[in-house]
This record gives sequence, C-alpha cells and structure tokens, in this order.
Amino acid sequence: MPLTREEKESLLESYRESVVASPHVFLIKAQGITVPQITDLRDKVRDSGGQYVVVKNRIALRAIEGAALGGLKEHFVGPTAIAYGDDPVSIAKTLTEFSKQVPTFEFKGGLVDGQPITAQQVSEIADLPSREQLLAKLLYLMQSPVSGFVRALAAIPRDFVLVLDQIRQSKEQSKENASA
Repeated sequence: MPLTREEKESLLESYRESVVASPHVFLIKAQGITVPQITDLRDKVRDSGGQYVVVKNRIALRAIEGAALGGLKEHFVGPTAIAYGDDPVSIAKTLTEFSKQVPTFEFKGGLVDGQPITAQQVSEIADLPSREQLLAKLLYLMQSPVSGFVRALAAIPRDFVLVLDQIRQSKEQSKENASA
C-alpha cells in the first residue's frame, strides 16, 4: 500500500529529527533477516541506548541532503536499516554480536562523530572498551597517585612506632643481660 503525501512528509521530518540529527549512525543491509530477528535486534539496540529503524531510501535520501550523512548516499540502495544513538561503541557491539548470529546481516557503512566509516571499521569500533570501562580506567589512573601518597604518609608514623618498639625491646634485652 503506497504512502500518502502526509505520511511521506511525516517520515521525512522524523528522519531529519532522529537519524540526521544523531552523530553516530550505522547503515545496515536489511535483507534476509526475519521479522522476529529484527524485533530482537530492535530490543537489543534499544537496550544499548540506541534506535533501529528500517528506512524508505527515497525519503531518507531527501532527509540527509546537506547533512554529514549525505556523504553516504551511495549506501541507500536496496533494503536499508539504520541504527543510531549516543554511544557508538555499545551500539556497534550489539550489532556485531547480532551479525555473528545472523549470517545475512551486513554492514554498509556509517558515521561516527560526523565522520564516515566503512563497514569494516564498525567491528573495530565494537572492539573498543565501553564508556563505563574507560571511565573506570580513568578513575583508577587518577586515584592511583593519591592512594600511593596516602600510603607513603601512613608509613611514616607506622615505621616510627616500629623503630621505637625495637629500641624498647633492645633496652629490655640489655637490662636482662646486665642483670644476669
């Protein structure tokens, strides 16, 4: 059933507000994937903080004119789906895991931080540590010198007390030796 003019304009505006406005976009060949698989993928992408939508190529091409995504217009051939969101690493990981389960799943390309990427680079992005892992490493690196400094400061009184205890023990031993 063909779309009405109002539905097409609504889709065009929807694409402009969501897909074109997103800094991280992955283009996918949406052929040979069953409806239950697409539903499962949509849920997984949503859980990773993104969105997954199968687009109408003609309407999508009109939406991306003049935008950074416009440089990828040659990929809007055949059934095309788009995954987009704020965290490119988690979305790329989700898509890569899904591609291992479904052999017909294929990347066309994408856009990360406004820069075009190839289909091969999507798997490289998926191999990067997640944002949470990077923040944990950064926190550890920032905390490491401070905790070392605190341990060094705590060692001074502890060592001083140990030296005083050894002096006490040696005086007690010398008193015992003198009295014997």
